[in-house]
Amino acid sequence: MKGTRIQRVNSELQREISAAIAGALRNKEPLLKGIISVTEVDTAPDLKTAKVYVSVLAPTQEEQKTSLRILRENAGFVRNELAGVMRTRTVPRLTFEEDGSMEYGSRMDALLSALKKDES
Repeated sequence: MKGTRIQRVNSELQREISAAIAGALRNKEPLLKGIISVTEVDTAPDLKTAKVYVSVLAPTQEEQKTSLRILRENAGFVRNELAGVMRTRTVPRLTFEEDGSMEYGSRMDALLSALKKDES
C-alpha cells in the first residue's frame, strides 16, 4: 500500500502538471490541440520517476496522437516548469502515458446500451 506522502506528492504533481500543460506548454506549442486531462500520476517511492497518465480528447485521431507526441517530447519542459513551483528537493523525471480508461468506459456504455435496447 502506498504511503500518504506519495499520495500527496501524486496529487500535487497532478495539479501542477495540469496547470503547466494548460499554461506554459500551450503557449509554447501551438499544435497542442484538444482537451488534455491528467487522470493519474504514479510516482516511484524514491521520487525519481513518475508516470503521468493523460487523456486527450481531440476532434480527430491524428490530432490526438500529435498532442500525445508533443507531451512526450516536452516532458523535460514540463519538469522544468514544475521545478519552479514544487517544494520537493528533486522533481521526478516524467513519462507521459495514454490513459485509455475513458475510451474503455465509453465502449462499455455503448455495449450496455445495445444490450438494453435488445432486451426491450
